[in-house]
Amino acid sequence: MSDHGRFIWYELMTPDIPAARAFYGDVVGWTASKMPGDGMEYWVLEADGAGVGGVMMLGDEHKAQGVPPNWTGYVAVDDCDMAAAKVTSLGGSVIRPPADIPGVGRFAIVADPFGAVLAIMKPTPPEGGRPETPSGALGHTGWHELYTGPTDTAFTFYEQLFGWRKDGVHDMGPMGAYQLFANRDGQVGGMMLKPEQVPACCWLFYLRVGDIDAAAARVTAGGGQVMNGPMEVPSGDWVLQGVDPQGAMFCLMGKKG
Repeated sequence: MSDHGRFIWYELMTPDIPAARAFYGDVVGWTASKMPGDGMEYWVLEADGAGVGGVMMLGDEHKAQGVPPNWTGYVAVDDCDMAAAKVTSLGGSVIRPPADIPGVGRFAIVADPFGAVLAIMKPTPPEGGRPETPSGALGHTGWHELYTGPTDTAFTFYEQLFGWRKDGVHDMGPMGAYQLFANRDGQVGGMMLKPEQVPACCWLFYLRVGDIDAAAARVTAGGGQVMNGPMEVPSGDWVLQGVDPQGAMFCLMGKKG
C-alpha cells in the first residue's frame, strides 16, 4: 500500500547536537544513535527502539541563509520529482531540489504558497515494511498543526498535493476556523490562521509525553521555555508550545496527572 500523504519522519536542525539530544532525551524520553559514516553527523532519535526522527547540525551555511533552529516534517510521496513539480504548479516553491539519500530515499525541501516548509520523500521501503505506530504511543508525534494564511486556500494546496481530506472544523471565534484534516491514517492534524505573534507561517509537531505538567517542568529545568500552555484541547489531551534551549520551537501533548 502506498504511503503517499503520510508523515514519516521529523528532523531537527540545531547548532548544538549534544545539548539537543540531552534536552529531548530528558523531556520526551528519546534515546539517540549515531548514523555510521564519515560524512555529515546525523543522529537517529528513537522511542522504544523505533526511529522517529533525526538531529543534524545547523551549519554556518544555513545560518547565512537565515535558517533558524527548526523542526521539519517529512511527508511520503509516490514520486518525489513529480511531487516537487506539482508543488510549483500549485503556487508553492522548491527550496532544495530532489536528491537521493542512498538506502533511505529521494527527498526535496519545499514550501507551500504561504511559506510553510515541509520535506517530501519517496522512501526506500525498509525490509519487512514500515511498522505501524500504536495510537497514543509515547515519544511519537500525535498531532500536526499548520499556521497559515486563509485555511481554504492552504487546504486546497495540500489536498491536491497529498490527497488529504477535510475532517471537521472548529470555530475559534476571532481566531477563525480550525480546519481538521485526515490522511490514510485518519485524522492527524489541523490548520489555522497564523497568530499575529508568530513571525512566519509554519508547521508544528506535537510530541506525545505522559504527564503534561511533569513534562513542562522538565522543559524549564532543562533550559527550555514554555511559551503557551499547558491547555486542554477538544480531544481531552493537554498541549503546550515551547522553545528548546537552542531556539527551535516544539510542542508537547499529554494527560493531566
